[in-house]
Amino acid sequence: MIEDWVFRTHLVATFLSVVIHRGFLLRLSLGLTTLVPKRQVDQGQEFESVLDVLSVIFVNSHLPREQRHRWHLLFSTELHGHSFAQLCGRIPHRGPCVALLEDHDGYVFGGFASCSWEIKPQFQGDDKCFLFSISPNMAVHTCTGYNNHYMYLNHGQQTIPNGLGMGGQHNYFGLWIDVDFGKGHSKAKPTCTTYNSPQLSAKEDFRFEKMEVWAVGDTSELNLVSIGISLLSWLYPFYCSI
Repeated sequence: MIEDWVFRTHLVATFLSVVIHRGFLLRLSLGLTTLVPKRQVDQGQEFESVLDVLSVIFVNSHLPREQRHRWHLLFSTELHGHSFAQLCGRIPHRGPCVALLEDHDGYVFGGFASCSWEIKPQFQGDDKCFLFSISPNMAVHTCTGYNNHYMYLNHGQQTIPNGLGMGGQHNYFGLWIDVDFGKGHSKAKPTCTTYNSPQLSAKEDFRFEKMEVWAVGDTSELNLVSIGISLLSWLYPFYCSI
């Protein structure tokens, strides 16, 4: 509990520093620029994220340093609809990603995929992946080394599960988004074998309306030139660019 309080205090102090700097139009220090990424949405799109600024700082602080400076929105149910086909069409081969969702009970959670998603019937990724929760509690759950079931994305198969998963095993994932989009599960009795994470959702089998996937890191590596992107502020009018 003490460690959690200290960490939250540090995040609040960082957040207040960002507010002061943006409010007075000051340049952010190097340390702050690595925690508050530039966040990009496709040109012409208006978008409000599930994550507030403090939550972004929390997740971003756990990413590899070289991937903290920029987030680019690949998929959102708000913009792209409730479609697993849309998800599969937008996130593969785009580099490391942060995926997150909010279930019907208001729990917010997700995972960091350290490698590009690929649609295939095998597990993928490496031990830099992690799961996290934002609400009702902030926590990050890293790899245990027990197995290599870091990431899974499959579609169009008849004999094995179709969906997006992280951790655990088939039909018993630490985080699972089903091909029947809007449904998922988070199974952990007592914890997920891959990430040592507890149940992330309010209910083991959950439903959700909001999901986002963000590519993180240098956009020059993500082949975004043809898409046409523009920098938009997220939640506060004083946050325009770093």
